[in-house]
Amino acid sequence: MTSRDPLDIEFLAHERVQRLIDVVRFCIEEISLAFDQWDDTHVTGPGLYFAIVSGHSVRHYADEMGDNYWPVDISHEVLEDVDSFYDAASEVAMLRDGAVVISVDGVIQKQMVRFLDYTPDDLPQGEYAVEYEDWMGSRHMSAADASARPEVVTTITLSEETGRLTLFEGGRHVTTPYEEIRDEQANE
Repeated sequence: MTSRDPLDIEFLAHERVQRLIDVVRFCIEEISLAFDQWDDTHVTGPGLYFAIVSGHSVRHYADEMGDNYWPVDISHEVLEDVDSFYDAASEVAMLRDGAVVISVDGVIQKQMVRFLDYTPDDLPQGEYAVEYEDWMGSRHMSAADASARPEVVTTITLSEETGRLTLFEGGRHVTTPYEEIRDEQANE
């Protein structure tokens, strides 16, 4: 994704932000792999939705998700203790709903959120147009929409139905089905 203005900071080019994204992605993959009932019908697995943001607040484009909170007593910063982050993410994946907001410095917001939909007049166009697929549910479509916002660096989801991991940037996505995550780990 290119900057909208020559003075924009391209957080995706920063080594620390890339490390942050890699750690979140790795933990989501591990949570997906730890669940062994993806093929069982009528079983819901762990589901996650992370948004890495560059602003100091998301209040203009998100609402609180009620009593859904990230357990900051377990992990309040992603890169400080990856094992604690994994433990907290595992808990949230099974017990809570909404997006977890992480700032580009790795600090995790306690309140989980629901990102607001675009109004028809505000839908991103051209380079930032949002891409949807038939398999996407509300979590994934929200993550696609949120990723097109200038303040959002990336969003990452784990499907509670299939174990699929999807990374969204600028309204576009790259998805990795559970089978590919499993096969990649087996080949390492």
